[in-house]
Amino acid sequence: MAYRRSAEPNLPQGEALTAAMVGIGVGFAAAAAKEPNIEDTLLAASIEGMERDDLRVLSALTTWLSVHHQRVNADRLIRIVSTRGELRVLAYWAAIAHWLNADRRLSRLAELAPKQRVHLLRAGSAFQLKRRGEDPRFEGSPLVVPQGVLRDREADVLTPQQLAARHRGYFQRVQMGPSYRADLWALLESEPTLSPTKLARRGYGSFATAWQVKRDYETLHKSEANA
Repeated sequence: MAYRRSAEPNLPQGEALTAAMVGIGVGFAAAAAKEPNIEDTLLAASIEGMERDDLRVLSALTTWLSVHHQRVNADRLIRIVSTRGELRVLAYWAAIAHWLNADRRLSRLAELAPKQRVHLLRAGSAFQLKRRGEDPRFEGSPLVVPQGVLRDREADVLTPQQLAARHRGYFQRVQMGPSYRADLWALLESEPTLSPTKLARRGYGSFATAWQVKRDYETLHKSEANA
Protein backbone atom coordinates (compact mmCIF):
# COMPACT_ATOMS: atom_id res chain seq x y z
CA MET A 1 0.00 0.00 0.00
CA ALA A 2 1.39 3.43 -0.96
CA TYR A 3 2.29 5.81 1.83
CA ARG A 4 -0.12 8.70 2.34
CA ARG A 5 0.61 11.84 4.27
CA SER A 6 -0.85 11.61 7.79
CA ALA A 7 -2.13 14.73 9.49
CA GLU A 8 -2.70 12.87 12.78
CA PRO A 9 -0.72 14.83 15.40
CA ASN A 10 1.14 13.49 18.39
CA LEU A 11 -0.22 15.66 21.20
CA PRO A 12 1.82 15.75 24.42
CA GLN A 13 0.09 16.26 27.75
CA GLY A 14 1.15 17.06 31.29
CA GLU A 15 4.90 17.09 31.85
CA ALA A 16 5.49 16.05 28.25
CA LEU A 17 3.65 19.17 27.06
CA THR A 18 5.66 21.37 29.40
CA ALA A 19 8.88 19.84 28.06
CA ALA A 20 7.71 20.30 24.46
CA MET A 21 6.85 23.95 25.07
CA VAL A 22 10.28 24.54 26.58
CA GLY A 23 11.71 22.77 23.54
CA ILE A 24 10.13 25.34 21.21
CA GLY A 25 11.34 28.26 23.30
CA VAL A 26 8.89 28.87 26.15
CA GLY A 27 10.64 29.85 29.37
CA PHE A 28 9.05 27.41 31.78
CA ALA A 29 11.29 26.04 34.55
CA ALA A 30 11.57 22.50 33.19
CA ALA A 31 13.82 20.35 31.04
CA ALA A 32 13.31 20.76 27.30
CA ALA A 33 12.20 18.05 24.92
CA LYS A 34 14.65 17.62 22.05
CA GLU A 35 13.38 19.52 19.01
CA PRO A 36 9.67 18.68 19.34
CA ASN A 37 7.32 19.16 16.42
CA ILE A 38 6.21 22.77 16.49
CA GLU A 39 2.62 22.43 15.25
CA ASP A 40 1.87 19.42 17.48
CA THR A 41 3.08 21.44 20.46
CA LEU A 42 1.03 24.52 19.53
CA LEU A 43 -2.19 22.54 19.15
CA ALA A 44 -1.60 20.61 22.37
CA ALA A 45 -0.98 23.86 24.24
CA SER A 46 -4.20 25.38 22.91
CA ILE A 47 -6.17 22.34 24.09
CA GLU A 48 -4.57 22.57 27.52
CA GLY A 49 -5.31 26.27 27.71
CA MET A 50 -8.86 26.30 26.39
CA GLU A 51 -10.25 22.93 27.49
CA ARG A 52 -8.42 22.60 30.80
CA ASP A 53 -8.37 26.34 31.58
CA ASP A 54 -4.61 26.56 32.00
CA LEU A 55 -4.14 30.29 31.52
CA ARG A 56 -0.40 30.07 32.15
CA VAL A 57 0.01 27.77 29.17
CA LEU A 58 -2.37 29.85 27.04
CA SER A 59 -0.52 33.07 27.90
CA ALA A 60 2.81 31.56 26.90
CA LEU A 61 1.34 30.10 23.70
CA THR A 62 -0.15 33.45 22.68
CA THR A 63 3.12 35.29 23.33
CA TRP A 64 5.03 32.61 21.40
CA LEU A 65 2.73 33.13 18.42
CA SER A 66 3.23 36.89 18.52
CA VAL A 67 7.01 36.37 18.22
CA HIS A 68 7.24 33.30 16.00
CA HIS A 69 4.06 33.00 13.92
CA GLN A 70 5.96 33.66 10.68
CA ARG A 71 7.88 30.39 11.23
CA VAL A 72 4.76 28.27 11.67
CA ASN A 73 3.93 25.76 8.94
CA ALA A 74 0.48 27.22 8.37
CA ASP A 75 -0.65 24.41 6.07
CA ARG A 76 -0.05 21.76 8.72
CA LEU A 77 -1.40 23.87 11.58
CA ILE A 78 -4.66 24.44 9.70
CA ARG A 79 -4.90 20.74 8.84
CA ILE A 80 -4.61 19.53 12.41
CA VAL A 81 -6.65 22.30 14.04
CA SER A 82 -9.45 21.64 11.53
CA THR A 83 -9.79 18.08 12.81
CA ARG A 84 -10.71 19.22 16.33
CA GLY A 85 -14.27 19.30 17.57
CA GLU A 86 -13.83 21.44 20.67
CA LEU A 87 -15.55 24.78 20.09
CA ARG A 88 -13.31 26.56 22.57
CA VAL A 89 -10.16 25.40 20.79
CA LEU A 90 -11.57 26.42 17.41
CA ALA A 91 -12.56 29.82 18.82
CA TYR A 92 -9.00 30.37 20.03
CA TRP A 93 -7.43 29.65 16.65
CA ALA A 94 -10.04 31.70 14.81
CA ALA A 95 -9.21 34.54 17.21
CA ILE A 96 -5.50 34.13 16.45
CA ALA A 97 -6.27 34.52 12.73
CA HIS A 98 -8.25 37.67 13.54
CA TRP A 99 -5.43 39.10 15.62
CA LEU A 100 -2.58 38.15 13.25
CA ASN A 101 -4.55 39.10 10.16
CA ALA A 102 -1.46 40.49 8.44
CA ASP A 103 -0.22 36.90 8.16
CA ARG A 104 -2.58 35.83 5.40
CA ARG A 105 -1.38 32.23 5.60
CA LEU A 106 -3.43 31.87 8.78
CA SER A 107 -6.64 33.35 7.37
CA ARG A 108 -8.32 29.95 6.87
CA LEU A 109 -8.34 29.49 10.63
CA ALA A 110 -10.94 32.26 10.80
CA GLU A 111 -13.40 29.93 9.01
CA LEU A 112 -13.39 27.67 12.09
CA ALA A 113 -15.03 30.30 14.31
CA PRO A 114 -18.15 29.19 16.24
CA LYS A 115 -21.37 31.05 15.47
CA GLN A 116 -21.27 32.89 18.80
CA ARG A 117 -18.32 34.46 20.59
CA VAL A 118 -16.73 32.28 23.26
CA HIS A 119 -15.69 33.66 26.64
CA LEU A 120 -12.21 32.60 27.72
CA LEU A 121 -13.26 32.75 31.39
CA ARG A 122 -15.99 30.28 32.23
CA ALA A 123 -17.01 32.40 35.22
CA GLY A 124 -16.63 36.07 36.11
CA SER A 125 -16.08 37.24 32.55
CA ALA A 126 -18.70 40.02 32.68
CA PHE A 127 -17.18 41.45 35.87
CA GLN A 128 -13.66 41.44 34.44
CA LEU A 129 -14.81 43.02 31.18
CA LYS A 130 -16.65 45.80 33.01
CA ARG A 131 -13.62 46.42 35.19
CA ARG A 132 -10.83 46.23 32.59
CA GLY A 133 -12.34 45.95 29.12
CA GLU A 134 -11.19 43.54 26.44
CA ASP A 135 -7.68 42.47 25.61
CA PRO A 136 -6.97 44.58 22.49
CA ARG A 137 -5.36 41.59 20.75
CA PHE A 138 -8.71 39.79 20.68
CA GLU A 139 -11.18 42.65 20.56
CA GLY A 140 -13.86 41.87 17.99
CA SER A 141 -12.58 38.33 17.52
CA PRO A 142 -14.45 35.04 18.17
CA LEU A 143 -12.84 34.89 21.65
CA VAL A 144 -13.73 37.26 24.49
CA VAL A 145 -10.64 37.85 26.63
CA PRO A 146 -10.65 40.40 29.47
CA GLN A 147 -7.63 42.69 29.60
CA GLY A 148 -4.85 41.34 31.82
CA VAL A 149 -6.03 37.72 31.94
CA LEU A 150 -3.40 36.53 29.46
CA ARG A 151 0.03 37.85 30.39
CA ASP A 152 2.06 39.09 27.43
CA ARG A 153 5.82 39.38 27.99
CA GLU A 154 8.20 38.69 25.13
CA ALA A 155 10.85 37.83 27.72
CA ASP A 156 8.84 34.66 28.44
CA VAL A 157 9.91 33.13 25.12
CA LEU A 158 13.18 32.81 23.25
CA THR A 159 13.95 35.22 20.43
CA PRO A 160 14.07 33.83 16.86
CA GLN A 161 17.87 33.91 17.01
CA GLN A 162 17.96 31.98 20.28
CA LEU A 163 15.43 29.39 19.15
CA ALA A 164 17.20 28.84 15.83
CA ALA A 165 20.35 28.00 17.79
CA ARG A 166 18.51 25.35 19.84
CA HIS A 167 15.94 23.82 17.48
CA ARG A 168 17.26 22.56 14.15
CA GLY A 169 13.83 22.39 12.57
CA TYR A 170 13.22 26.03 13.41
CA PHE A 171 16.68 26.89 12.05
CA GLN A 172 15.83 25.26 8.74
CA ARG A 173 12.48 27.07 8.63
CA VAL A 174 14.36 30.35 8.93
CA GLN A 175 16.71 29.24 6.15
CA MET A 176 14.22 27.56 3.78
CA GLY A 177 10.87 28.94 4.88
CA PRO A 178 8.29 27.24 7.14
CA SER A 179 7.68 24.08 5.13
CA TYR A 180 7.65 20.29 5.28
CA ARG A 181 10.93 20.34 3.36
CA ALA A 182 12.62 22.32 6.14
CA ASP A 183 11.43 19.86 8.81
CA LEU A 184 12.43 16.82 6.76
CA TRP A 185 15.88 18.26 6.14
CA ALA A 186 16.36 18.89 9.86
CA LEU A 187 15.35 15.29 10.62
CA LEU A 188 17.91 13.99 8.13
CA GLU A 189 20.60 16.07 9.76
CA SER A 190 19.87 14.19 12.99
CA GLU A 191 19.34 10.77 11.39
CA PRO A 192 20.88 10.59 7.89
CA THR A 193 19.97 6.91 7.48
CA LEU A 194 16.20 7.48 7.57
CA SER A 195 14.48 6.05 4.52
CA PRO A 196 12.12 8.33 2.55
CA THR A 197 9.11 6.47 3.96
CA LYS A 198 10.22 6.79 7.58
CA LEU A 199 11.30 10.37 6.97
CA ALA A 200 7.87 11.25 5.59
CA ARG A 201 6.11 9.68 8.57
CA ARG A 202 8.34 11.34 11.14
CA GLY A 203 8.01 14.77 9.53
CA TYR A 204 4.35 14.51 8.43
CA GLY A 205 5.41 15.14 4.83
CA SER A 206 4.46 13.43 1.59
CA PHE A 207 6.57 10.59 0.25
CA ALA A 208 7.43 12.67 -2.84
CA THR A 209 8.77 15.53 -0.73
CA ALA A 210 10.69 13.14 1.53
CA TRP A 211 12.23 11.39 -1.48
CA GLN A 212 13.36 14.70 -2.98
CA VAL A 213 14.81 15.89 0.33
CA LYS A 214 16.67 12.61 0.81
CA ARG A 215 18.07 12.84 -2.74
CA ASP A 216 19.15 16.46 -2.36
CA TYR A 217 20.64 15.89 1.08
CA GLU A 218 22.75 12.97 -0.16
CA THR A 219 23.79 14.89 -3.28
CA LEU A 220 25.14 17.77 -1.22
CA HIS A 221 26.97 15.53 1.19
CA LYS A 222 28.55 13.53 -1.62
CA SER A 223 29.68 16.75 -3.29
CA GLU A 224 31.23 17.94 -0.01
CA ALA A 225 33.05 14.62 0.37
CA ASN A 226 34.45 14.89 -3.15
CA ALA A 227 35.47 18.55 -2.84
